[in-house]
Amino acid sequence: MNAELLPGLYIVATPIGNLGDLSPRAAAVLARADVIAVEDSRVTAKLLNHLGIKRPMTPYHDHNAEGVRPGLVARMGAEVVALVSDAGTPLISDPGYKLVRDARAAGHAVTTIPGPCAAVAALTLAGLPTDRFLFLGFLPPKAGARATAIAEVAAIRATLILYESGPRLAVTLSALVEGLGDREAGVAREITKKFEECVTGTLTELAARYADAPPKGEIVVIVAPPGDPAPASEEDADTALAEALTRLPASKAAGEVAKRLGLDRRELYARAMAMKDA
Repeated sequence: MNAELLPGLYIVATPIGNLGDLSPRAAAVLARADVIAVEDSRVTAKLLNHLGIKRPMTPYHDHNAEGVRPGLVARMGAEVVALVSDAGTPLISDPGYKLVRDARAAGHAVTTIPGPCAAVAALTLAGLPTDRFLFLGFLPPKAGARATAIAEVAAIRATLILYESGPRLAVTLSALVEGLGDREAGVAREITKKFEECVTGTLTELAARYADAPPKGEIVVIVAPPGDPAPASEEDADTALAEALTRLPASKAAGEVAKRLGLDRRELYARAMAMKDA
């Protein structure tokens, strides 16, 4: 990468474990940045030392972002500002999106340097459906708020991905069982590192496995989508039709129930007419 970098914001993905995963383009941007906005300068310093790079760093994290952001945005007019997280792709469970928003609003160029992301890496390891997935970040630590968050996504037909710490893993897995049912799942940790592993099973099995043995390292939990719902029974259909007939004529009631329960409209219409004649 020999071309001179234009001023603006550069979002740089860094390794989630194995330093060999840093792309040559990412290394070149970090080497030429006028300033690197970092979560923790101690963590980023290790990466820069590995690369033999010395560049100015400034902290940018949840606790100081509001105060630091205007100065960074101002610098983007004439300088190269690189944004990194401690590991992985910035903005994923990190406070970077407001910096991107303000940079764009100010008319500055925003460039992404793609690379590792623990959520996507774990999804590829777990052997669960990948055609639709939803990233949840970290669930709330308090039981009530956690249960509410799980309930909000229980019906979504997508693989769920979330981050968790070792000490809280078993509690979170048990909460997922209670809120989602006993779905297939996986627990991936230490991705790209020497002790990388991805353990799969049901949520109940995984909760039992980690109940007395909380794992170490960075952890990603992957949960399968809900299974196909059980077909509606005749009793379900009659109950739904009876309610719909209080609001709608027979043809429209049959259509509404057919769409909701996945049943044949003509058969439901016949049942509706029989109910009206009874």
